[in-house]
Amino acid sequence: MRQLIVLGLVGLLAQLIDGSLGMAYGVTSTTLLLAAGVGPAAASAAVHFSEIGTSLASGISHHKFGNVDWKTVSILAAPGFVGAFAGATFLAGLSGHAATPWVSGILLLLGAYVIWRFLALGGRRPVFKGRPGAPLLVPVGLVGGALDSIGGGGWGPVGTTTLLSSGRLEPRKVVGSIDTSEFVVAVGGSLGFLFALGSSGIEWPIAAALLVGGTIAAPFAAWLVKILPARVLGVAAGGIIILTNVRTIALALGASVTTVAVILAVLALVWAGLIAQVVRLQRRSRRAEASREAEVEVAAGS
Repeated sequence: MRQLIVLGLVGLLAQLIDGSLGMAYGVTSTTLLLAAGVGPAAASAAVHFSEIGTSLASGISHHKFGNVDWKTVSILAAPGFVGAFAGATFLAGLSGHAATPWVSGILLLLGAYVIWRFLALGGRRPVFKGRPGAPLLVPVGLVGGALDSIGGGGWGPVGTTTLLSSGRLEPRKVVGSIDTSEFVVAVGGSLGFLFALGSSGIEWPIAAALLVGGTIAAPFAAWLVKILPARVLGVAAGGIIILTNVRTIALALGASVTTVAVILAVLALVWAGLIAQVVRLQRRSRRAEASREAEVEVAAGS
């Protein structure tokens, strides 16, 4: 019972991050499940089944706050479904022992991707050039959907980062559209795992616990997307993902406990430095914004 409560809190935290950043629900949840000893296919399957409910709740919430571009969703969803189904059937054919370090490697790269995105691009304002079209969205959907199933996460890091970098949608609509289309991706991945593993291969209690926590968090995340300092939260989440997966990979390669502890300690110091840096950037950005507003007020008064 205690484990299910903890998993519910994991789902709640992961959805708060995902709903406000457009990424990291699957990566965060799968990383923690792998660390707890759940096999890669079973972990990704549980996450995807829970995402059917959490992404639906998130999509509805984002729609209510006007955060969804439905044309983007309509083009992105179908290739995402196909990619997720294919990725799920591929992962289910691998043995858990062989797949774990590879999946952790993918998650490690995604964690670094999350940090890079929010550290390097967090302060930039893209120039909006109009909605992205099928030539961009179809390959993003296929790659993001496949990576989402194989790595237990990847739809958000691939989709959100690509669309933000394209400069064709405002950030809140990027997050809302990616989260809303994730419902279709979760269905595709879940059907793939159900087809390949059978119902007995799905960790239903884990999926249910993640679902409850994520569904509770979804409306709050859609609201918080407008007020949370995304850079700080993104770097923090990415650091957790990197630390956990470096540990898994190092142990799989036969590193000693002492060596693993030293590696993690060094990475933790770097991570703390990045968080401190991004907090400074956030405060500097707020001071600059306040200064501009004061100048506008003075100019208007004179």
